[in-house]
Order: sequence, then structure tokens, then C-alpha cells
Amino acid sequence: MTERLEPENSDGDLLKQLTFETLLSELSARFINLPVDKVDDIIEDAQQQICECLGFDLGTLWQKSVGETGRMVLTHFYSPPDGPQTTSEIIAEEVFPYSVRMVLGGSTLIIHTDEVTKEESSRELESRRYYGVKSSVVIPLQAGSKPIIGILSFDTFREKLICDARTVHRLELVAQIFCNALMRQKAEEQLREGELRLNLAADSAGAGLWEYNCHTRLFWATDQARRIFAYTRDEPISMQRFESSILPEDLPLVQQAIDDAFQSTKPLDVEYRIFDESRQVKWVCSSGRPFFDRDGKPERLLGVTLDIHRRKCLEEDLRARLKEVETLKRRLEGENYYLREDLVREQGFEQIIGSSKALKTVLNAARQVAMTDASVLLLGETGTGKGLLAHAIHKMSARKDCSLVTVNCAALPSNLIESELFGREKGAFTGAHARQAGRFEIADHGTIFLDEIGEMPLELQAKLLRVLQDGEFERLGGTKTIKVDVRVIAATAQDLRSAVRNGRFREDLFYRINVFPITMPPLRERTEDIVPLTQYLVEKFARKMNKKITSIPKAILARLLQHDWPGNVRELKHLVERSVIISSGPTLTIGNDWVSLPVAGSESGTALDLASVERQHIIEVLHRTNWRIEGHGGAATILDVHPSTLRFKLKKMGIRRPV
Repeated sequence: MTERLEPENSDGDLLKQLTFETLLSELSARFINLPVDKVDDIIEDAQQQICECLGFDLGTLWQKSVGETGRMVLTHFYSPPDGPQTTSEIIAEEVFPYSVRMVLGGSTLIIHTDEVTKEESSRELESRRYYGVKSSVVIPLQAGSKPIIGILSFDTFREKLICDARTVHRLELVAQIFCNALMRQKAEEQLREGELRLNLAADSAGAGLWEYNCHTRLFWATDQARRIFAYTRDEPISMQRFESSILPEDLPLVQQAIDDAFQSTKPLDVEYRIFDESRQVKWVCSSGRPFFDRDGKPERLLGVTLDIHRRKCLEEDLRARLKEVETLKRRLEGENYYLREDLVREQGFEQIIGSSKALKTVLNAARQVAMTDASVLLLGETGTGKGLLAHAIHKMSARKDCSLVTVNCAALPSNLIESELFGREKGAFTGAHARQAGRFEIADHGTIFLDEIGEMPLELQAKLLRVLQDGEFERLGGTKTIKVDVRVIAATAQDLRSAVRNGRFREDLFYRINVFPITMPPLRERTEDIVPLTQYLVEKFARKMNKKITSIPKAILARLLQHDWPGNVRELKHLVERSVIISSGPTLTIGNDWVSLPVAGSESGTALDLASVERQHIIEVLHRTNWRIEGHGGAATILDVHPSTLRFKLKKMGIRRPV
């Protein structure tokens, strides 16, 4: 049915062999340096010449199609005028499945139709009889050990094929020539497609690609690059032509950049000005990379050029506008010098209401320390406004344009406060699914406000001390040291000195944060601020609730002035908010459920009045003795109580020496 070769016939037609040898030499010469656009025509011409020389009736060439299927498709075809014609795509596996299956093993086969059985392939036998094929030489198109890319076949219609070994070997050489030409054709087509896609991508980005050959001293450039430099499409671009396009003032800069790229192997990156087609100047930017031969000598420079003229014009316009703004700024500063001084003195205290002597003392101290980087410790009872004062200090500082990060040490669980302050790495603990920056990182170059610092766990105080002293720490679960520049403002309502003595607060940390202590006075020590505070809060909440309250009864103000205010400003704020809610007219109303306020002359207020009298008397004595408790002329002697008893009363009544 099939045979590898017929025995070589020494008595064969020598003239035919000689003619075929000559044809083979001519074909080899024709395919050398053959342009890829002529490969298909030359292959079909060669098929015709081979058929006419060796007496074949049909020549076909099948190639694997591009795509996932990879099926053999008829691409080159020769048939005499009276032979079969093809007008549509034919799939080799569908028409000649047996031949394809046999030849894909990599061997040349001679197949006779009368020896093909139905058991082997009924479809093959049917197709051969339909086209009238008697015998076929089927040769794989394969270059060396590379995959088979197609099949070359020569067929006879009239008689059984008699083909000697020499002829078959020569046909295999023809298949090699065809295979190499087709592979080169596909490679160049892919290269052209890749170059086309690259050019399209570069053109869409406005980028011009180019390559400079050091040996020929010529540039290759894409159409976009030629448009940027105003070169015609077919114009040869020499180094001299390129340099003539550059503004003379910028030419040395470009020449130096190219020399540096080849000498130091660093990438080329230079901005310069060129002339466009109308000899107008425009800005461009060129970036490139040098390449060298095996001996280390410069070979080529590959790069891209962008038109940045619009960007440069915008930059120039922006610089001019900024210069104008700076001039106007200096003029405005000169004209408003004194007004600015007044604003600086009041800046930051918008939310702090009051004009009492005690409050002014605190605000002056805050103003003095604000422009420094010193740590500040805000002391005072709860609700006195330590948070507002911390915001005011930050707002008046040089760090006002950076973040003020607030951390309530009492509100965070002890097992989370470390990760909140210093951050954590992924997997530091269960539930830490991602890396998180800590509050100190966020506050870098800004201010961090540590509220209720007395509640910080003892084990974290050492790590906090390191941040304050060295400005560095590690995230929880991490090993990388992070450096920050943070100004610290701390606040507490506790007695930190007592906490130090009891071992609940580190002594070294206390001295580190106690650089500039400020004590916020309780509301009962600045009673002259109660009325303006009340008026401010009434206006604030009335505006928020879309109400109009224009008057506050004197009786209510009297009751507010008599109250001891253990909750300080916070207590007053909540009272006013509740009163605004229940007020239905233009006059402020206080609910009957406010039983904690002492009313003058009432039975319920008697005990509180006595306590207030006692407290006021003690404060007056302390003022007269300059807050000296023990010794001759001390407050304990005047009040006729033991010093320890007086200290106990002071603590119980919340009496502290003002700053």
C-alpha cells in the first residue's frame, strides 16, 4: 500500500535527472534573499516546473493554520488546465486523513490509491477516487528538529508512480527550500505586525521611536519621530542633520548627554529645544539606552522622543504666576504687619471662650510654648477643655500644616493600644490581615495629642519614652526601625506625681513629658467666664437646632453662677444643649429635673451652700498664704486643722493650686 522508496533505476532517464538537477540549482538560487512578498508566487511557479519536469499531474502545499486548531490548510496549488481546480479552502485532515496521519511522523511516503483499504481510511480512498489520484509523494515541511509546519505533495492521475531514491531525495531538498522560505516569511510578517503595533502604541502616546547606528551614523525613526523633528518620510537622517535641528544654545547639552550615555552606560535623558517645520522653537524630551558590541564598543543608541512644548509653556506660565503671587504676598504682608501681629496673638483660641484672669494666664502660657517643639503636659480636671487647648497649641505652631493626631489612651483596650500607636505588620497577631501604619507614623512632622496619658499601660511607657527621646520605633511584629519627627502634647486629669510614687507611671517618662506643664483651671475658679460661655453655647445649639433664643433669665444665670460645676465646661455644655432642646420660645428654659443645682434659700441647697462657703473660705486662706499649708503662718495654722487633714479636704474638694 505504501512504500518508502522504489529501488533506484540505474537505467532511468538521465536527461530527466539532469534537467531536474539544473532546476533544483536554479530554485536554490532563486530563494536566496527572496523578498517575502514574492515567496508565494515563486513556490507556485516551482510547483509547476517540478510537475512538468518529473511528469507529475498535481502539486499541493498545505500549511498549519494560525490558531488553536492548527489544521492543515491548502495554501499553494498547481494543476494543469484540464486537471482539478480549487476555489475554496480545503482541510487536509478532512480530505486525506490517512496521508496526513502517516506523514506527520516525519517521514516521506509514497502512497498508491489502489493499495489503500477501507479499513485504513474510507474517507481517504473516497477523496483519492474523487480527484482521480493514482499515486502521491508526500513530504513533511520541517526544518531540522523543529515542528512540522506543513506537507508538500506531488500526485499522478494517469498511472502508478515510479519514483527512484535520488528523485525522492531531491524532492525532500525542495521541501526544505520551501519550508525555510515560508518560515522566514512568517517571521518577517510577525516582525512587521509587532513593529506596526509598537508604532501604533507609540503614536497614540505621542512618542517617536528612533535608533542611532554608530557605524553608519544614521538614524532609523518612526513616522511620529519624523513628524516631531519635521523630517520627511524618506529623508535619510544623519547625525549632522539631527544636530542642525537643535537650537544652537542647547546643542552642547545634547552632545554631552549622548557622550555620557556611551561613556558611563547610563540611560540618556535630556530636555532641549528644536526647530519645527516653520522654524519655530519647541521643547522636546529624549530618553534612550546605549548598546555595545562584544568588544565593549558603542554599537547603537535606542530611544524615544516626546513633544513637551505644551508642558513647558504651562510651567513657564505657572512660574510667572507664582512670582506675581509672591510679589503680592510680600506687599500684603508689609501693608498689614500690625494687623497680622494682632491675629497671631489671638490665633488658635476661637473655641476657647472667656476673659478671666485664670484663663488668660493659661492662654499666654500656651502662646509662649506653641512655636517651640517642647513637649506639653496639660493638667486639670475632666471637662476643663484640655483637648481644645491642645488643638490651639498645634494651630499656632510651625507644624500647623501637618496632621494633629489624637489618641485617647483610656478609650483603647490595653491589647490594642500598642498597634494603634506604633502600627503593626501583617500577621502580627490573630486578625492582623494587613499591615497598618500607627498614629505616630501618621503624625510624622505634625503633632500627636495623647489624652489621658495616665491610663497608658506601664509596659508601653518604655516604648513611648524611646519615641520621645530618639524619634524611632518598630511596628508590632516588625523589625524595621521607623524614624519620625513628632511633637507630643499629653493631657491627664490624674496626679502623675502620685502615680510615679505608686509605681503606676515611669518617672523618666513623667519628666520627659512634663517639660512645659499647663494646668487648665476648673470652671468654679473662673466664674466670670460662665455667663459668656453660656451665651456662646446657647447661640451655637440654637443655630444647630434651627431655633431662635434671644434671652436668658437672670434667675437661671444666678443658679449657674452658684453651681460648683464638678463636670466643668463639659457639664455646662450638656446642660445648655438639653435646655435648648426643651425651650419652646425665645427664652431659655431649664428643666425641673436639674436637681443638682443649689437654689438660694431652698432647703435642698443648704448643705451645698455650707460646703461652698467652706470651700471658698479655704481658697481665700490659701491665697493669703500663697498656698503654703504647713509652718508658721500656713493655711493649716490659720484654719486650726492638722496639715494632713487640710490636704485631705483639698483633695476631696478638688482644690488645686493654679499655674
